[in-house]
Amino acid sequence: MSVVRSSIPPEEVKVLDINARHLGIRTVTLMENAGAAVAKNVLEGYPRAASVAVLCGRGNNGGDGFVAARHLSRDREVTVFPLEEPSDSMTDLAKVNYDKVRGFAKGIDAFIAREYDVTVDAMLGVGLVGKPRGPYAKTIKDLNRSRKPVVSVDVPSGWPSDLRVRADVTVTFHAPKKGMNRKNSGRMIVADIGIPEEAETHCGPGDFSLLPRRKPNARKGDAGKVLVIGGGPYTGAPAFTGMAAMRGGADLVFVATPESAALPVAVYSPNLIVRPLEGEMLLRDHVSELLSLSRGADVVAIGPGLGSAPETIAGIGLFIQRCAKPMVIDADAIRACGSRPQILRKKSTVITPHASEFKKLTGKALGTDDPVKRGDTVKEGAAKLQSTILLKGPVDVISDGSYVKLNETGNNALAVGGTGDVLTGLVASLIAQGAKPFHAARMGAFAMGLAGDLSFEEKSYGLLATDVIEKIPIVLRRYELDSLE
Repeated sequence: MSVVRSSIPPEEVKVLDINARHLGIRTVTLMENAGAAVAKNVLEGYPRAASVAVLCGRGNNGGDGFVAARHLSRDREVTVFPLEEPSDSMTDLAKVNYDKVRGFAKGIDAFIAREYDVTVDAMLGVGLVGKPRGPYAKTIKDLNRSRKPVVSVDVPSGWPSDLRVRADVTVTFHAPKKGMNRKNSGRMIVADIGIPEEAETHCGPGDFSLLPRRKPNARKGDAGKVLVIGGGPYTGAPAFTGMAAMRGGADLVFVATPESAALPVAVYSPNLIVRPLEGEMLLRDHVSELLSLSRGADVVAIGPGLGSAPETIAGIGLFIQRCAKPMVIDADAIRACGSRPQILRKKSTVITPHASEFKKLTGKALGTDDPVKRGDTVKEGAAKLQSTILLKGPVDVISDGSYVKLNETGNNALAVGGTGDVLTGLVASLIAQGAKPFHAARMGAFAMGLAGDLSFEEKSYGLLATDVIEKIPIVLRRYELDSLE
């Protein structure tokens, strides 16, 4: 098995760029390679083309176009047309490469498609939301009417909307973007621009680009409300989950726990809002109350510390079956899913087993320590359960049934009790903030491991789950900011 994808979702492009930089490959190098690849394919595909127009937007897709124009200008008559006046809105790399071709640039109003043998389309990349507007919309329409040959950079500008460039050829980088085909992208040429395989196969700081950004005017609750259902026989587990959810960035965390555990959980942190359940363990009789509480939450984390009493497992199963909110399912709640996998149908869930829990969940033993081979089994299990599975181990394996990611952050000191509960809370927090389950699982595994590594530097094998919780904000601050660049 290979965890490299035959096609990638468009949102993964930024993930790859940031992860490649994290692995030592500079973005300026990727842009140079991308532009050179476009120029090479224009020269080879249109050897008789004497004049070339290059249409460039303000983003890094435009930067690729400026590089292509520089390479093409050595052999062809090239005119560059920026769609917008160079300004602070142009990315730094695009500006640098625009300055190198400024001498043969003209305003977009001067562009007449029929005057050029071939046009390179580097206007808009994969970050487009909605349809092109303003000069982009007009230029796309003019270009399509001309019926002149067009080579698009990475994706046809305007894709995937119906207002897009009708490209004859698209030189796409690293892998086709999911949804591209001959009809909407012309003949596709995949160019290797030097992105390391690990940038795609492994979790990294780029994954944080998939976390929705907070609005400047955000109010309490906008960054998510988490309901933790746990405790009874154990009190630390639900508290760790709730505290990790808070440190992960959720605004509000509620912990529903049997009244016998309510006071100890509350003592762990006054930031947790504790909702006592009558009795000493979770029962089917509590399900209606828990469903009512879940309606006010964005995500539910269920399982930590609940225990494995048959009455509790029955209650967990009934709740999962009836709950309409996204869920992170861990610990004792995994047992309920393994005995009745049908309760997961049409649910949005992340399940976080270790190796023995995975067997209880899916009925299949992993049979190997090789993380890549484990990926096959985890992917199959995730597809069957229609869930995201985050298999915890020396190398975490994350799959949504379609794709597989590996995570190598962390250390063996994280085998200490409570760290699995921390991971559950962190993943739930990220879902509450708007991340998709598969994305949240990837970010959570990566951040949790790094928080463990920071803790290990200070505490060695004496680190505790609470130490890891306190390092989570440091990791998030570092890599969330990195993903904004």
